[in-house]
Amino acid sequence: MGLTLTEKILKAHLVDGEMVKGQEIGIRIDQTLTQDATGTMAYLEFEAMGVPRVRTERSVAYIDHNTLQNGFENADDHRFIGSVAKKHGIYFSRPGNGICHQVHLERFGIPGKTLIGSDSHTPTGGGIGMIAIGAGGLDVAVAMGGGAYYITCPKVVKVELKGKLSPWVAAKDVILEVLKRMSVKGGVGKVIEYCGEGVKTLSVPERATITNMGAELGATTSIFPSDEITKEFLKAQKREEVWTELSADPDAVYDEELTIDLSTLEPMAACPHSPDNVKSVKEIGRIKIDQVCIGSCTNSSLMDMLKVAHILKGRTVHPDVSLAIAPGSKQVLNMLAENGALSIMIDAGARILESACGPCIGMGQSPNSKGISLRTFNRNFEGRSGTKDGQIYLVSPEVAAASAIAGVFSDPRDLGDMPEFKLPEVFKINDNMIVPPAAEADMDSVEILRGPNIKPFPETSPLDDSIDAGVSLKVGDNITTDHIMPAGAKILPLRSNIPAISQHCFTICDEHFPARAKEMGKSIIVGGSNYGQGSSREHAALAPLYLGIKAVLVKSFARIHRANLINAGILPLTFVNEADYDTIDQGDELVLENVRNDIENGVSELTVKNKTKGNDIKVLCELSGRTRDIILAGGLLDYTRESMK
Repeated sequence: MGLTLTEKILKAHLVDGEMVKGQEIGIRIDQTLTQDATGTMAYLEFEAMGVPRVRTERSVAYIDHNTLQNGFENADDHRFIGSVAKKHGIYFSRPGNGICHQVHLERFGIPGKTLIGSDSHTPTGGGIGMIAIGAGGLDVAVAMGGGAYYITCPKVVKVELKGKLSPWVAAKDVILEVLKRMSVKGGVGKVIEYCGEGVKTLSVPERATITNMGAELGATTSIFPSDEITKEFLKAQKREEVWTELSADPDAVYDEELTIDLSTLEPMAACPHSPDNVKSVKEIGRIKIDQVCIGSCTNSSLMDMLKVAHILKGRTVHPDVSLAIAPGSKQVLNMLAENGALSIMIDAGARILESACGPCIGMGQSPNSKGISLRTFNRNFEGRSGTKDGQIYLVSPEVAAASAIAGVFSDPRDLGDMPEFKLPEVFKINDNMIVPPAAEADMDSVEILRGPNIKPFPETSPLDDSIDAGVSLKVGDNITTDHIMPAGAKILPLRSNIPAISQHCFTICDEHFPARAKEMGKSIIVGGSNYGQGSSREHAALAPLYLGIKAVLVKSFARIHRANLINAGILPLTFVNEADYDTIDQGDELVLENVRNDIENGVSELTVKNKTKGNDIKVLCELSGRTRDIILAGGLLDYTRESMK
C-alpha cells in the first residue's frame, strides 16, 4: 500500500510515536517562523528555556502585524525581536519587507521540509510542498530549541482537482468551494492533500492561496505536490537548487476523498460572519458596497496584483467606495513599481498600504458603521475588522477590483475576455531587508534591547490536587480567538504585556469578564463546540491563565487553541454528554476532586460536581503521556525546563 505525500514527509521527520491515525506523534522541525504579534512572547519563552542558539535549519522572525507605530510599544517590540534574532541565530525580516507567509514562500520555503509558525496561516507553505503548520508561540520556541513538535497523527483528505478554472474564476473560489462543502470544522484532525490533473493548471501563488485559507477548515495543514510548476517558481526566485519532486504514491490510500471540477466553479464570496458561509456572487446580487481591501497573506502575490491592475487600468474607483491595496512583499511592490502596475492602481484612486497584514488583523482601514467591505482576506469573524457591525465578505482579487469600480458586488466575468497572466521568468531579488544573525562567535556581545512594555511570562504552578472554582463565563458555539483575545490597533501593541492585554480578554462577549475573573481569583470557562477556532495566538490562553482560569469545559475544541491551553497549564475538558452544557450557568461552583491524582494515573473520564445545582457531570480530559506531564508540571515551559535539567 502506497503512501500519501503527507505520510511521506511526516514519516521522514518522525522522532517519537508511531504513524497511527489519532495517536500523538512527534516530528522534527526544519524551519520556524514568527511574526511580531506573537513573536515577542515566543522569544521571551525561548530565552526562559536557556538555549543559547536555535537548532533548526532556518528560523525567521518577521515584522508584519504591529506596524502602526502610534506609541512606543510596537517599535520597542520590533527592536527587542531584532536583538534576540541577532543574538540567537534567527534571520530578521524588517518592517516593510512583507507578510511572513508571502516572504517565506518567496525566499525560504523548501519542498519536503517541515515548518511551524506562530501564526495560523503558516500552512501557506503547503503551496510549495511543505508540511507547514500553525502553532502556539511556546511550541515554536521549543522547536527552535531543538525539541520535537507534537500533533495527532492526522487523517488525510484527498481533494482531486479536475479541469481548469474558467476566465476570471480564481484560486480563492477553489478554497471557498472546499469550505462550502467541508465547513470550518470539517478539517479538524486532517491534512488536506490536493492532487489530480487540475493541479498542473495552478501556479505556486494560486496553490498557496488555497493552502493558506485551508486554515479556516480547522485542518492541521494543506499541501500540494512539488512538481515542474514548483520548480519554475523556485527557479524564478533563483532557488532552483532546493527543489525536489514530491508526490503521493499512485496507490496511496486516503481517509476521505473529494472531487472538484475546476471548470464548473464560478466567482464566490464568504458572507458575514464565517468563512464557510459561501454563496456565488450572482446569488448575492449587485448590493451596494462601501469598501474594498486587497492584500493579506491569502491574496497579495504578484499575480494577484497584476490582475487587479489590469481591471483598474483606465478606470476610476467608484466615488462611494474606499479601495485599499497592500502588496504582500517588498519584492511584489518593487516589481509593481517597475512594470507600471503600481501607477495604474494609483491613477485609479487606490490607497496604497505598506506590505504588511494591515486591515486583515484589524490594524487600520476599519469600515464605516454597518459598512459592507469586500476583502481578499481569509477571515470575516464579527468585529475582526475593527468595526463591530461591519459586514465583511471574503472574495477573490478579481471580484474585489471589479466591484470597487462598479460600486456594487460585481461578477468579473462581465468584464469580457481575460488576458493570459504569467509569472515572470525571474523575480526581482533583493534581500537587503532580511538581517542575518550574528556569527556564533560574536553572539555574546549582542545586547538584548527591552522596552518598558515587555513583561515576563505569567506565573505558573503545578496542577492542584483538586479544583474548586466558579464559572466566570459561559459562551456558545464557534467562539474564535478573536472573541477570546481581540486584535486591532488598540490591543495588539500590548501583546508583550500579558497583565495589560488581559484586560481585553473576552470583552467582545462580556466587557466585565476580566474584572470578574480577577476578583474570583480562580475560575472555569464553559463553552460550546469548536471553541477557540481561528488564530494561533497563544495570548488567548495566556490572558485567561493570568486571570486565574484553571479549566475550560466545552463541547469541542479547535486544534491549536486546545494545544495552547495545555501549554499554559489549563485543563482542557469536554462534555461526555453535550446536553450537560445546558445544566451549567455562569456563577455555578464546579469541583473536580482529586484531579491531580486522576491525571497522574491516566484517568481520562473525570467527574465535575456542580455544587450549585447538586448534580454530577461526566467530562473527558484526554491527555497523552507527554501532555499529561505538561499539565501536571503547570505548562510546557515548566515541563521543558525540567526536561532539560
